[in-house]
Amino acid sequence: MPALAESSLADLAAEPPWALTAAAGDIVRRLLVRLGEDFAVADEVALHRSARVEPGAVLKGPVIVGPLCVIGHGATVRGGAWLEGACTIGPGAELKASFLFAGTALAHFNFVGESVIGRGVNLEAGAVIANHRNEWPGATVVFRHDGATIDTGCPKFGALVGDGARLGANAVVAPGAILAPGTVVPRLGLVDHGVPPDLR
Repeated sequence: MPALAESSLADLAAEPPWALTAAAGDIVRRLLVRLGEDFAVADEVALHRSARVEPGAVLKGPVIVGPLCVIGHGATVRGGAWLEGACTIGPGAELKASFLFAGTALAHFNFVGESVIGRGVNLEAGAVIANHRNEWPGATVVFRHDGATIDTGCPKFGALVGDGARLGANAVVAPGAILAPGTVVPRLGLVDHGVPPDLR
């Protein structure tokens, strides 16, 4: 990932989402030094003055929590996370090495790892965006999209989720998924675009 670390922030839009999440810590550190006076920064955690963090929440830097965001009690945000604005990380939810755009909400008891999540996305209680293929030890995340097989080269990658997507309660998005804008995943639903090692 050295080339990514040396690129300008404007160049990041050209990178695939798994390159961004793999370098999330470095990217968020670079953004930390560019924040204005509306942010308080301590131990690589930046909070906008209008954000609210409830007691018992854990924020492990590098993390940026934007305007009007709410982090619920018992939530964990870690590993290089960026929340644009008006995002909610509900009680007991965990966000790792991910980028959330404005108005996105993890209701409660969710896990989202190594993902890029668009604007206005909602995860109902217990919905998970998984980031690791436990059933395929040692394999990188490989998935199919639009007829193409894509190898991320990464051991961990969650999903690219389009604006306005909705995940029902206890739904699971397996590693390497791409959800188009407005996608609705039903309660207890499974989205899995993964390719087993023996079919690669």
